[in-house]
Amino acid sequence: MDRRSFLSSKIRTSVFRTNASLFPYSPPLGNSEISHLLKRILFGVKQSDLAKLKGKTLDEILDLLLTEEPSPQAPVNNYNDTSYTDPNVQLGQSWVNAPLDGNNTSRRNASLKSWWTGLMLNQSTCIHEKMVLFWHNHFATEILDINDPRYSYKHHMLLRKLALGNFKTMVKEITLDPGMLKYLNGYLNNKTSPDENYARELQELFTLGKGPKSNYTENDVKQAARVLTGYTVNSTTISSSFDPNKHDSGDKQFSAFYNNAIIKGKTGASGATELDELINIIFQQTETALYICRKLYRFFIYYEIDDATEANIIAPLATIFRNSNYEIKPVLKALFSSEHFFDPVNKACLIKSPIDFCIGLSREFNIIFPQSSDVVNHYFMHDYIRTQASNMQQNVGDPPSVAGWPAYHQEPQYHEIWINADTLPRRNQFCDTMISNGYTRNGKKINIDIISFVDNLPNPSDPNTLIDDSLSLIYAIEVSPEVKVFLKSILLSGQLTDSYWTGAWNAYKSNVTVAANRTIVLSRLQAMYKYLMNLPEYQLS
Repeated sequence: MDRRSFLSSKIRTSVFRTNASLFPYSPPLGNSEISHLLKRILFGVKQSDLAKLKGKTLDEILDLLLTEEPSPQAPVNNYNDTSYTDPNVQLGQSWVNAPLDGNNTSRRNASLKSWWTGLMLNQSTCIHEKMVLFWHNHFATEILDINDPRYSYKHHMLLRKLALGNFKTMVKEITLDPGMLKYLNGYLNNKTSPDENYARELQELFTLGKGPKSNYTENDVKQAARVLTGYTVNSTTISSSFDPNKHDSGDKQFSAFYNNAIIKGKTGASGATELDELINIIFQQTETALYICRKLYRFFIYYEIDDATEANIIAPLATIFRNSNYEIKPVLKALFSSEHFFDPVNKACLIKSPIDFCIGLSREFNIIFPQSSDVVNHYFMHDYIRTQASNMQQNVGDPPSVAGWPAYHQEPQYHEIWINADTLPRRNQFCDTMISNGYTRNGKKINIDIISFVDNLPNPSDPNTLIDDSLSLIYAIEVSPEVKVFLKSILLSGQLTDSYWTGAWNAYKSNVTVAANRTIVLSRLQAMYKYLMNLPEYQLS
């Protein structure tokens, strides 16, 4: 290598993406900063979300955003039709505690997914729904593999209950969760026939990861599996219990990575306490906090973690995590209030996941869905949105494996995996459908009421203000002056003066019953927003 090539190489390897730190962000806190925060914490940003936070300090905003949704009502039977009637559950009643009859499993699975989609669509201005999705990807299970929606519902509610709570508590409860015990064969793990499946994923995926400093051994997996023997599930009560007769009561010797810890074998009911000891030795490893902080960072900030980010962000976040005894909120608050989070390089740098894309579009344009009292259409319209995200390769409830969706972990592409020759046209087609004819079922219709959306902007009669306000709401990035000129040409229909649009809008508003005036406004708005949603910038958050 000659000197010039060597210097060029040194420059490339020494330049970090950003050196911004975890120090608290200082004002100004304008609409751009608040919008950036909301786009990462919510699925899309509604005008009402921004209005709710207007005039608040960053601390006040985060206190509001880092809260929990109230516990939702359980999913219900929306699936009775001319070919099938659930013998145990009436239409509109919950099925979560009702027995299966062999014919309703797939229908209840679909009901569960539609219900979950509805919770995301109707989220309040807080992070809870995004965190439920984060933990669903982290502690991934597959509804189709579990094949009993009662287990999947209970698993979901556990993620929901602990989404902003204590991670160490979550790991223990997930370990004992009947859905997880069924999914990873934990209920088959006994002293005469050890099953290492969950013991492996507990370390490899759920707590320590596979990084170069996660040096647990194959024997550590075997010893952890022995600790976890004896747990069973009850398919009637959908609960788990500990059976001492199936537990390996011998001593468990761990490697030097775990400081050669020994978990003394115990007999009888006290054998269940070995789980606490196993969790303790895992959480004594500094890599546990670092691994979870990296996953949070990649989900909410950016997939690339260079040396500067590891030192300036991940390491101090992990210290906060450990010092708070693995409480999740302090880590999130430190991250979202940091100068690093608001660094310009961290804005509009994530490709929206399909769920974020489809739910976000529905929320930011305030699409109106059938009322919950119309249970059949209510659920089916939600399922249409879920199906669109699934067609774009993110089927909520059914990630492709226990590792979750590849976009959150697969090097080197990470989130770039979401966009390919199949999924990008599907994204554009979804936008085109929703801005025009929408989706109709049983005489009910969902689509973007773009006139209503624009009518709620501060000054829709001014084409320049209308364009600026629209861009600030639905884009996370500035566009070129040329794009703005083209957008205005759509509104002006080739006319040269702004007064053309102003006159068209005011004429419509003066008498909204005149169909011709409405058509002029509607056609131009639909064309402009269709163009906006088909640009690459709309894929970014």
